Amino acid sequence: MALTPYPASDFPAQPAALITGAASERGIGRATAHRLASQGWAVAVMDLDAPASEAVARDVAAQHGVPTLGLGVDISDEQQVIDAVARIDAELPQLVGVVNNAGISSPTPFTEVSTEEWKRVFDVNVHGTFFVTREAVKLFRRHSLGRIVNVSSASAERGGGVYGRAAYSGSKAALLGFAKTWARELGEYGITANSVAPGSIDTDIMGGRLSDERKEILLQELPVGRVGTVEDVAGAIGYLLGRDGGYLTGVTLDVNGGSHIH
Repeated sequence: MALTPYPASDFPAQPAALITGAASERGIGRATAHRLASQGWAVAVMDLDAPASEAVARDVAAQHGVPTLGLGVDISDEQQVIDAVARIDAELPQLVGVVNNAGISSPTPFTEVSTEEWKRVFDVNVHGTFFVTREAVKLFRRHSLGRIVNVSSASAERGGGVYGRAAYSGSKAALLGFAKTWARELGEYGITANSVAPGSIDTDIMGGRLSDERKEILLQELPVGRVGTVEDVAGAIGYLLGRDGGYLTGVTLDVNGGSHIH
């Protein structure tokens, strides 16, 4: 018999969320950690850089007064992920949300990309997402409640973009397919799965790759007339994870300022 997803009123008093790639100083993951913590979520910060993850976790806890955990994890390493999620389960309140934000880019054209680079991108962006989500779903099924959000990219929808080419765009497109499939397969366990597809967001990645001239052209092409912020994306993620997002599953929120309309 299929299980009914929890209504908003049945959320735990303090849910926990796991956010991968959350240690970057001007990144979407860190902004999401602060956004969720400000709404009362406990937060697990997971990133390759262990000291940075621990520092972000301490900062989030200090600012918002919620339980946090900072973990240094290479998400492409299956055993590291298994061990990390076990710690989250043991040390934080009930895990309700997972944000698959960790990822690496690749600006190399398809005809020039090496096998090594291709595998490196897919190991993190695709295989890492699989490992993290698989472990989280085990906990979600225990309570018949879970929220998955994949951070994809407008590049996945339009076939490349400002930063990424075939390896990056292909890996991010896989995340869109994962979310739609998980929405169908996991709904009976009270689990929703959605994606956000950011466009041009003011992060360290963008700042390091856009010339002033290209940025000016970009602004002229954006209907909203400005580059996006990490808070724009964090707000969308927070909605999909939260109490009001329980009837959304298999959807992609395009947080792109109108750069890609379809």
